[in-house]
Amino acid sequence: MRKTILSALLLLGLTLPGLAQKRLGNETASQKTKRMEWWTDARFGMFIHWGLYALPARHEWVKSNERITDENYQKYFEQFNPDLFDAKKWAKEAKAAGMKYAVLTTKHHEGFTLFDSKYTNYKATNTQAKRDLVKEFVEAFRAEGIKVGFYYSLIDWHHPDFTVDRYHPLRPNKDNDDEYAALNKNRDMAKYRKYLYDQVTELLTRYGKIDILWADFSYPGKHGKGRDDWGSVALLKQIRKLQPQIIVDNRLDLNDYEDGTDFETPEQVGTKELEKYRGKVWETCQTFSGSWGYHRDENTWKSNRKLLDLLITSVANGGNLLLNVGPTARGEFDNRANIALDSLSLWMHANSKSIYHCTFAPEEFKATEGTKLTYNKDTRKLYVHLFEYPNTGYITLDGYKNQVKYAQFLHDNSEIQIDNEKSAGNSLVLKLPKKKPDFQIPVIELALK
Repeated sequence: MRKTILSALLLLGLTLPGLAQKRLGNETASQKTKRMEWWTDARFGMFIHWGLYALPARHEWVKSNERITDENYQKYFEQFNPDLFDAKKWAKEAKAAGMKYAVLTTKHHEGFTLFDSKYTNYKATNTQAKRDLVKEFVEAFRAEGIKVGFYYSLIDWHHPDFTVDRYHPLRPNKDNDDEYAALNKNRDMAKYRKYLYDQVTELLTRYGKIDILWADFSYPGKHGKGRDDWGSVALLKQIRKLQPQIIVDNRLDLNDYEDGTDFETPEQVGTKELEKYRGKVWETCQTFSGSWGYHRDENTWKSNRKLLDLLITSVANGGNLLLNVGPTARGEFDNRANIALDSLSLWMHANSKSIYHCTFAPEEFKATEGTKLTYNKDTRKLYVHLFEYPNTGYITLDGYKNQVKYAQFLHDNSEIQIDNEKSAGNSLVLKLPKKKPDFQIPVIELALK
């Protein structure tokens, strides 16, 4: 009964008073904070989804969505030739946009590896690319001072021992146990588990220090897969043994272990939903459009304002934003992605102080309508992001009086005058120029007393 109650509470994110959670290691809370420090300071990273699915160019799940067999998917392997791939260019674009870390899909669900794994022939070195693309990524991004992360799919629709489940391209049309059993008659997950373990070991021993591992993903339940299928406990212990300082996501199905995850990963959620993660350690992963992999005909691309809103709202609630690019089959970011990155770079060049090393504001400071707040506790700077620029020439900040010693725009350090006559009661009134600064979302920097 106690175990049943605990399981139910864990699903709700709760624990019984006085009941210690299970642990996999002996890292202290302060040691974890130190290990995570660079990541919580960085706040902004680049996700890169790249694989064979860039050739059909209609979603990274195309093999599953269209139930494509290995034989019919093979043409993409044979045609893969990223002749324009330049990892140094990718790294420079990420740095210009203000991204401090980058996570590359070393293998996605399709099973194709961008690295030269000795455990498979289904890899970039056996395509027309003829080289280890992960190695080039690591070297280029490190050279730009960007932290390096690896995404590795726990799922593998190409491996012959990976059992058919509810997401597999070969899944039966109906939820029929007998059909699943027949399809899996000659498949052995124990063999696939070893393959997974061996490939992760390769990734964590060949390329020097790896800063992040993004394992993806668990879906326990009927015709699903969870920790036992992946061997998650042994896998995470191996990950920590090989890379003691690495940061690992929460998709290994180990949430009932106190140290089974480093951060939560709300995916493709709206800004309002991000507010509920305040006080937790988290990173939201988001796309420029509706697809992670390159999708030629997908046109629901986020505006610059929407992207900035995601970034600012993440930091305003103590989280990170991991923003995805899906390169083309020729190995470059397409024009829509470049325009989005360029727009972010202009804003970040001028306003990144309100992002890096920032978090949510102290409780005594409330966001005025049309604004969002971030805060740097070390410099005691409060940043007011003007989502709605006042047309009155003034902005009133209730509760801020006698708390602020100086105000300026962040982008140019130009003074914003405090109007003492209008600052009645506990309110602080700032006099703004009638013309909005030439930024989608201008930022006011307040130096606190």
